[in-house]
Amino acid sequence: MAPASSSPTGSDHLRLSTWLRVSWSRSRQALGDDDRPNAAYVERSTTDTVLERAARSVLPALAADIENEPVSLILTESNGIVLSRTAGDSTLLTALDRVDLAPGFRYAETQVGTNGIGTALEVGRPLLVDGDQHFSGPLRSFSCAGAPVTHPITGAILGVVDLTTAAQNSNTLLLSFATLAAARLRERMLDDATEPDRAIFSAYRSACRRSSRPVVAVGDEVVMMNSLTRQQFDSPDQMAILERTRDIGGETKPITILTDLPSGTVVRLSYEPTFTGDRLAGGIVRITKQVASPSFSIPKVNASTPPSIAGTSPLWRHTVHSVVEACRRQDWLVVDGEPGVGKTALIRAAHQLVPNRRLAVLDAGELGGDDLLTQVSVELGSGSDLAILHAHAMSEAHLAALADLLQGPHAQEPPLRPWVALTRYPQDSTDTSSLLRMFPKSVTVPPLRHHLDDIPDLVRSLLDTLGATGLTLAPAASNQLARLAWRGNVTQLKKVLEDTYRRRRSGIVELDTLPPACRSIHAER
Repeated sequence: MAPASSSPTGSDHLRLSTWLRVSWSRSRQALGDDDRPNAAYVERSTTDTVLERAARSVLPALAADIENEPVSLILTESNGIVLSRTAGDSTLLTALDRVDLAPGFRYAETQVGTNGIGTALEVGRPLLVDGDQHFSGPLRSFSCAGAPVTHPITGAILGVVDLTTAAQNSNTLLLSFATLAAARLRERMLDDATEPDRAIFSAYRSACRRSSRPVVAVGDEVVMMNSLTRQQFDSPDQMAILERTRDIGGETKPITILTDLPSGTVVRLSYEPTFTGDRLAGGIVRITKQVASPSFSIPKVNASTPPSIAGTSPLWRHTVHSVVEACRRQDWLVVDGEPGVGKTALIRAAHQLVPNRRLAVLDAGELGGDDLLTQVSVELGSGSDLAILHAHAMSEAHLAALADLLQGPHAQEPPLRPWVALTRYPQDSTDTSSLLRMFPKSVTVPPLRHHLDDIPDLVRSLLDTLGATGLTLAPAASNQLARLAWRGNVTQLKKVLEDTYRRRRSGIVELDTLPPACRSIHAER
């Protein structure tokens, strides 16, 4: 059905129609003709963000103001994931549960179409979505007023305050109250802003005025990027830049590094620290594009190549190429990414393409710091290349000792210099800055959910590795796997296929014979 227009006339009506029409267009592009899309449930680790701290002080009083009204006060993150839901009578809360408008569920436009939360995030301003203006049929019985909550210093959108009620109870006061709540949250965050945060913001504004280049700032509580950064780099590239910026954010001296981005662009990150008194507040990074990586073909490999090499999506092919080229050129490399994405397998696969060199794989998480350092010394003495896994598991003292141990080998020129690769988790806060100067290249292995097009290739490769050469997936089963979030990445996919193979040795796996956890679109969300 076409979205209903609202009561305003003239220019207000035109503006309303425009954002609503554009929102429905985005929703159709993301969801097709699905009139009953489902919100995804996302597991969140315990956090203590600046938004959540402000909410603990502000929202209880606001909720008390509407406790006798048939309205629910909802707070979400900037990705649309619901953090809290307060107030509202039991009938309303039951109705909200039926449409998964509850903590943990994601109400982005890409999940449920036009709605007060996701559309406010897309538009970047307060708005009211009434009844039939919702894209999803089940949501048309509600009216939702959403107001973005912006950081008082950086201006970044941190989340949305949303008021939801039954459609017949809608009125303009919903939007006024949501806007007031967002303002109260901003005021609270400003009161709580630290002196380092203020210092990094001042340095960021100064850098943006003086530079015509993309600029990123990182502090203890804030991360900022200017409009040039957003214009010149797409979302995966921005994520890679921010991850690498956080890596060098603890440096107390200026540093410049090169890093490959998922798009194939190579950038130079020039970092300058910012201080408040003697305390490091964070740093400013100016970004300069280098020559883009050339197009490439994944080399042919033999049957012993690990299954992580499977896949043909542009993002995955670029990642493979970056690791292969670093290994071939003996450029020391940091390989980061979520658990289970295939960092170790990718390093092994890349190294197998280079003849007459031995790779020693040492796991810092298993060996412990002292034993790891001993093994590193032994392997370096034997002329081996090194893959040091889970560097984030090492203490700062052991990281510093590892840096000292690698100084001599790093000073050698190829081919005498060994190749060394480190793996770690990008979200880990362990300080590895003492090693960064020796590892000028960084590659982030993307999570499986970012290259779902590779699932058919991965499934075939993993099944062959398991010995299940006579087992195939029906198109419906394969499509279902491509709909899941795969929080455990390739490791999780392998376990699913192992479970499938235990129950069926050959033939075609239909949708209804997949493991039960894979038959719901909410699986592992």
